[in-house]
Amino acid sequence: MHRSPIARLLWCGLGAAAGIGLALLLTSPPASPFFFASLGGSAVFLFGLTRAPAAQPRALFGGHLGGALIGIACYQFFGDALWVYALAQVLVLWYMLLTGTVHPPAGANPIIMIYGHSSLSALWHPVFVGVLSLAVVAVIWSRMYPGLSPYPVAWLDRSPPSLFWGGWKE
Repeated sequence: MHRSPIARLLWCGLGAAAGIGLALLLTSPPASPFFFASLGGSAVFLFGLTRAPAAQPRALFGGHLGGALIGIACYQFFGDALWVYALAQVLVLWYMLLTGTVHPPAGANPIIMIYGHSSLSALWHPVFVGVLSLAVVAVIWSRMYPGLSPYPVAWLDRSPPSLFWGGWKE
């Protein structure tokens, strides 16, 4: 099969639009589109970098849900002072590195949750519903175009592969 970069770009773009569109359809209203800022970055991974460890379900779901939970907990316990945003961001970085669930777009979730004064219900709606809808579209979409890597490539791969990956030169 001929591999056209234009066809791939169009297919990736249409998939990202379908994924975000479904996420918005299922969760809005009452969820603000602001809550979907991190999902835009996830769409880049799922439809453009399908094979990346950070795009796999462990990182996608673990990063988004863990990042949102940490942000919600920090807001509920400490409010929305500047230092709380910084604390939540550090905790999410540590959480993702220690659990192998680094998904860079989900790094925005603690800030979004604190800014939105979110409660635990935000974990289900809009976070889980939004992430799940994006992932379902990616699974289907990646199988509809011949020759593309199917999503997911590896369900439980760690992202990064080890705690020290990307840190120190060997």
